[in-house]
Amino acid sequence: MKPTLPVGIYGITAEKFSCGRDNREVARAMLAGGIRIIQYREKRPDKTFAAMLDECLAIRALTREAGALFIVNDYPDLAMLVDADGVHVGQDDFPPDKVRKLIGPDKIIGLSTHGPEQELAARKSGADYIGVGPIFATRTKSDVCAPVGFAYLDYVVKNSPLPFVAIGGIKENNIGQVLAHGAKTVCLVTEIVGAKDIAETALRLRRMTDVF
Repeated sequence: MKPTLPVGIYGITAEKFSCGRDNREVARAMLAGGIRIIQYREKRPDKTFAAMLDECLAIRALTREAGALFIVNDYPDLAMLVDADGVHVGQDDFPPDKVRKLIGPDKIIGLSTHGPEQELAARKSGADYIGVGPIFATRTKSDVCAPVGFAYLDYVVKNSPLPFVAIGGIKENNIGQVLAHGAKTVCLVTEIVGAKDIAETALRLRRMTDVF
């Protein structure tokens, strides 16, 4: 059975911002803090495919043991090799309908979107969930587009049948605003991976989502 996007905190790896900790350690701490979906987001040439495969195999084992979903960003082939639960792609990657042909009917596909036209296209292309953002300015990705603010988030809440994750520049000091606008699943990257105590931070953030 195809998995569904869980509510709460959506975890993403970002070794560049993890204060010297590797992705396995970060993923283990996220899971200890109650996060139930982790996306592996590393790219060439920062890492070799062999290194990414090793990390994904380890994180796949950790997420399976914790009963959490494991998503691989950008690389359907890597996702298939480690039996991930799904793939997340961007607007310039392979479209969801093509990814589906590779990974089969039982995996979840996420697509990053930045406006109403892309949300509509996501529905037509067979995406199972969408990323909505960046809500605020972010430097986590070098190729990120301008912030979409709350206007697009409000549009998705009111009009889209797709589950979604709000992402981009979200911190502990503004997550309440995002939740107040109707987001149920929220991604914070540097706020989590760069935290001194990742598990405690994840737990605190997850409790904030429970209030809404």
